Amino acid sequence: MKAPVKYSILTAGLLVAGAVRGTWENRLDAEFHAAGLLRANVGANTRDRIGQTSSAVALGGLRTLVATFLNLRAFTFFTEQRWGDVNDTFETIVDLAPDTGDYWETGSWHSAYNASYYYRYDANLPPLRAREEWRQAIFWGKAFLERGIRNNPGDWRLGNALGLLLSDEKKIVDYRGAAEAYQKAADTGKAMPFVTRFVVYCLARVPGQEAVALEKARQLYTIPSNRTSTLLCVLFSLEEKATPSSNPEAHALALFGNPKAAYQALSLYWQSRENFPLDGVPAALQGLERRLGIPADKSVLSGKESGKPGAPDWLKNPSLIETESTPQAAPPPLIGAPTPRPSR
Repeated sequence: MKAPVKYSILTAGLLVAGAVRGTWENRLDAEFHAAGLLRANVGANTRDRIGQTSSAVALGGLRTLVATFLNLRAFTFFTEQRWGDVNDTFETIVDLAPDTGDYWETGSWHSAYNASYYYRYDANLPPLRAREEWRQAIFWGKAFLERGIRNNPGDWRLGNALGLLLSDEKKIVDYRGAAEAYQKAADTGKAMPFVTRFVVYCLARVPGQEAVALEKARQLYTIPSNRTSTLLCVLFSLEEKATPSSNPEAHALALFGNPKAAYQALSLYWQSRENFPLDGVPAALQGLERRLGIPADKSVLSGKESGKPGAPDWLKNPSLIETESTPQAAPPPLIGAPTPRPSR
């Protein structure tokens, strides 16, 4: 066989083999990506942000290692109150490790809690500028968490963190959105039991959703472990709102079991307020105080609602807050790593 013919056959064979191999490798890559065994290539923007050395490590498959070092860098930026750098660093971190829920939660926490607190109290900015920076820090943290949930739909902790943020009276309250976030967290089937109770607590504070909250509260009440003092107080108020009773004291006793437990729980509920429904609570407390022999000057109903000092004027004035709902003033700073919501 002549040499040109041999070369032509060899070339054709190589082309066919390459096409077959390419098709097989593409299919295998797709299967690995679907199974989470192979990640997408690091984008050019990410490579630029992390530098040549880190890019080489990340391209070598050690992305989580690079993300860990960047997390330490973000903490340094946090201590220096360089909030823009904190946000940019976490954007890079989640590019490298999008499946690590802790990074999404921590990045959101630094902006929505730490940065917003800084702008609210310590920034020494003109009031309008401080207000806008405060808003933007919260919105960035909210949007970052929402992206994290889309990337990790099975991570209940991210939904819980979003619910916590949206129901925080020190932020920009959205009880309906908080209820939806908590519900998505509960729907993963992995959430702690308190998450389902928090769905009820949020819905109870959404006008027009009281009936839905009451139905859910009654369902939770059938499970003894759900009968926390807060759930019982919310259930009591929702039932009084739906069907006012002639004897709220007897209603409270039926739920709480004894006068002391009922009075203690309803007293704290009345004093804390937190925008919960309060239907029937004053009447029940009056009856319980008579039963327990509490003098009028010691009545929890006679006390003034505790003040909330320390908020700047632009936060105290609701007309200055251009948001869907009005945030409430809050006391202490929340600095550091995110912590889970107390189970109540």
